[in-house]
Amino acid sequence: MARILLGVTGGIAAYKACTLVRLLVRAGHDVYPILTAGAERFVSAETFFALARRAQSDDPYQHLEHADLLVVAPLTANTLARLAHGLADDLLTEAALAHDGPLLVAPAMNVRMWEHAATRANAETLRARGAVFVGPEDGELAEGEVGVGRMAEPEQIALAIEALLAGSGKERPLRGRRVLVSAGGTREPLDTVRFVGNRSSGRMGVALAEEARRRGAEVTLLAANLAVQAPAGVTVVETPTAADLEREALARADADVIVMTAAVADYRPARPEAEKRPKGAAPWTVRLEPTSDVLAALGAGRRPNQVLVGFAADGAESGLDRARQKRSAKSADIFVFNDVSRSDIGFDSLENEVVLLSNGGERHVPKAAKSEIAATVLDEVERILSEQ
Repeated sequence: MARILLGVTGGIAAYKACTLVRLLVRAGHDVYPILTAGAERFVSAETFFALARRAQSDDPYQHLEHADLLVVAPLTANTLARLAHGLADDLLTEAALAHDGPLLVAPAMNVRMWEHAATRANAETLRARGAVFVGPEDGELAEGEVGVGRMAEPEQIALAIEALLAGSGKERPLRGRRVLVSAGGTREPLDTVRFVGNRSSGRMGVALAEEARRRGAEVTLLAANLAVQAPAGVTVVETPTAADLEREALARADADVIVMTAAVADYRPARPEAEKRPKGAAPWTVRLEPTSDVLAALGAGRRPNQVLVGFAADGAESGLDRARQKRSAKSADIFVFNDVSRSDIGFDSLENEVVLLSNGGERHVPKAAKSEIAATVLDEVERILSEQ
């Protein structure tokens, strides 16, 4: 049984948190509700305390007592911003600032609020500190709009809570394992200023590194020009070019789990200029040469009981077929295919939708936050490790 602080913030989704309390209490957890003033406009604190089967206390500091987990569901854009910036102007944000354990949040807001640059930055800040995000989901919103912003269903949140609590135990297969993750996109110099690159932000790889760290792994992140902050608690090695990434990956090829998420350039300029090439009227013809296949090299030299994961950023059905072939050719245990021909997932998006290819078969993973996709991938890694 765990002691869980459940923060509820203002929004129509607050009523769903009542079901979440029921599920957590039924699972045997001690739930202490903390409602913001906005939340009480929708559901009273008395309702939550009754569902939690406890009386409201006169102790003004009960929200500051130790808890195994802090959950905020629903999490509004306003409270997300306050958590990201360390404000403590009500009981919930005071509890969050004093809490020294894991944090799980379930955002709920208008789609345009969720997609705003400020909200995205605040979410990335919390993720970098280790917060686990569940949702938001795509669907019809309270105001009649359709898009990403719905709070995840209570059952989904409860499952994520159990997984997070289980992850703090010693039985998780990743505890004490060495995990190597590559993230971002390499840049191959044309001259001292220009480069050939791609649109990968590194979000997927960062989410995987963060999730592996949360599960107790010793994580090294090969960072290729990340557009997002690397998570706390991992070793970061900068690998701006394909050659850099190849060198650092092969130097750490004895890791227990290797997850090659980075978009490594397939080609690089054969003869980059030593200085900046001045602009002129004449065309500039550049000859490209292929780079080394890092994943294939890792697969060829893999040791027994090592788990190797590759990613295939491709398009449509033909891309899925190529991912199947790559998994076999490169001796990978898992290949994750994501359709980069779509604009709503993949490169530089907060969400992804993938097909997971492994010895357990092929599984479609519906569109979700990249943190959730990361958890699904590492669940499959843990399954393979357990079978070994």
